[in-house]
Amino acid sequence: MFQIIVTGACGRMGRAILSCAAQEKDFEIIGALEAPGHPELGKPATAAPSIFITDNLSALKGRKGILIDFSSPFATMQILPQAREAGMPCVIGTTGLAQEQAAKLKDAARDIPIVFSSNMSVGVNLLFKLVEEAARTLGSAYDVEIFEMHHRFKKDAPSGTAKSLVEAAAKGMGLDPSRDVVHGRNGIAGERPIGQIGVHALRGGDVIGEHNVIFASIGERIEMGHRCHSRETFARGALRAARFVYERAPGLYTMRDVLGL
Repeated sequence: MFQIIVTGACGRMGRAILSCAAQEKDFEIIGALEAPGHPELGKPATAAPSIFITDNLSALKGRKGILIDFSSPFATMQILPQAREAGMPCVIGTTGLAQEQAAKLKDAARDIPIVFSSNMSVGVNLLFKLVEEAARTLGSAYDVEIFEMHHRFKKDAPSGTAKSLVEAAAKGMGLDPSRDVVHGRNGIAGERPIGQIGVHALRGGDVIGEHNVIFASIGERIEMGHRCHSRETFARGALRAARFVYERAPGLYTMRDVLGL
C-alpha cells in the first residue's frame, strides 16, 4: 500500500490526484496540505472525507508517506526541507522554479529520492525523446519553433513543459538552451539566424495543455505535438511516479526514469 500526502490539495492538479488515488486499490491518502490561511483548511479533502486539509506537515510526522507536490515554487521550497528531514520520498510537478530553487531541490535529493518533472504525462515524455532524436537527425538545416497554450489562469510562461522541449531540442542540436533561445518576436526582428529556437506562449480559456514543435526547412516542415484533454493524464502519471520513487535510493529522477525511456 502506497501512502500519499498531497500538497496543493485544493488546486486543479491536487484535486485530480486525490480523485485518482481514491480509485486505486494500492493507494491510501494520509494527508492533504494547503497554504496557511487557505479557506479550505479544516475541511474534508476531495475524495477523502476522513482526511482534513491542514497546513502542517509536521502533524504527519512518523507516517511513511510519499509527498506529491503540485503547488507553487514558494510552497515547494517551504515544504521541501520538512520532507527532507522526515525522509519522505517526493514526486514534484511544480513548474516555474528559479535556478536557485532548482539547485535546492537537487541538493535535497542527496538525502531523499525525488521524481521531478515539468510534465507527468506519458505522451509528453515520449515527445521529449522524439524531439531530441529529431533535432539530432535534422540538425541546423531545420529551424525549430515551439509554441504552447494553457488556460488563462496559468501563472508562469512559458510552461515548464515548453522549457523541457527547448532542452530536448537544444541537446539534440548541440545548442545552449540558456543562450540560443528567443521568446516571441516583435517589430523589425531581422532575418532568422541559424541555430535559434523560438518559443511562444499563448493563454486563454480553459485549455489544459497543448504543445507543438515545428522543424521547418526549405520545402518542408515536420510538426510534433501533444494535446491534453484531462488533468487525469497528469494525475495518473504522478501516481505512477509515486510507485516508482517509493523505497528508491536518494537521487533526482525524472519521468523518463519512471517510464524507462
